[in-house]
Amino acid sequence: MQRIISRLLAACLAISLFSSQAMAQERTAIKQGFELAANSGKKILIFRPAVSVGAQSTGGLFEPNAEWTEEAKKNIAIALAELQAGLGNEVIEAPEAYEEDARNLQEHMALFSAVSQSVINYQFFVGNRLPTKKRDNKADIFEWSLGGGVSELPGASEADYGLFIYNKDAYGSTGRKLFQIAAMLTVGAGVTSGEHHGFAGLVDLKTGDLLWLNADFAMGGDVRKPEGAQKRVKQLLEEFPGSEVVAEEK
Repeated sequence: MQRIISRLLAACLAISLFSSQAMAQERTAIKQGFELAANSGKKILIFRPAVSVGAQSTGGLFEPNAEWTEEAKKNIAIALAELQAGLGNEVIEAPEAYEEDARNLQEHMALFSAVSQSVINYQFFVGNRLPTKKRDNKADIFEWSLGGGVSELPGASEADYGLFIYNKDAYGSTGRKLFQIAAMLTVGAGVTSGEHHGFAGLVDLKTGDLLWLNADFAMGGDVRKPEGAQKRVKQLLEEFPGSEVVAEEK
């Protein structure tokens, strides 16, 4: 019994530590020297957001839910369309992608998510900063890229910048909520129930350079509902260069 309790304590402390680190992440960064004024004449190509919604199992695993995901995609698309006029410059939607173009776009969406998480893990968060990124931070340098392949994405030739959006929600299951209570009562450790994170980034469509990033591991708004999706989109695009988007409370 003592061994079981010890293992539970170790697991809970690890989860608690990870959660506190994620919650403490800095949110927004911009490439040194980059500016995008409102009404600059630049075109922003907005790609269809990558959205996944599901449940968080008792053990913390993500269990996708197709119905929730489709509802969230619809709500986020509507909210994004309503907000486009406030982004300060001309926004055009990327054309529908098929076959090889669709695979290329999917790969770049996954790449954007990976790069965004690397920014958080290795530059934003003090405890994990790589030596090179520590120097970059001191010099106010933000140097990340998706590579020149972005120039071949559908619609890229018609715009200057690309807006990538990634959103993932895992709502705590009943088992996870019970585990959360048990962890607190048994070992006094805080365990999160549910994870809600998203990244929005502006990319130079010629070079692939990441020009602006807004990342948050503790987002508000239930994307399964229209009003929740509106709140989420405003949070994702808070401080977007040249815009007047003001995020709502979480």
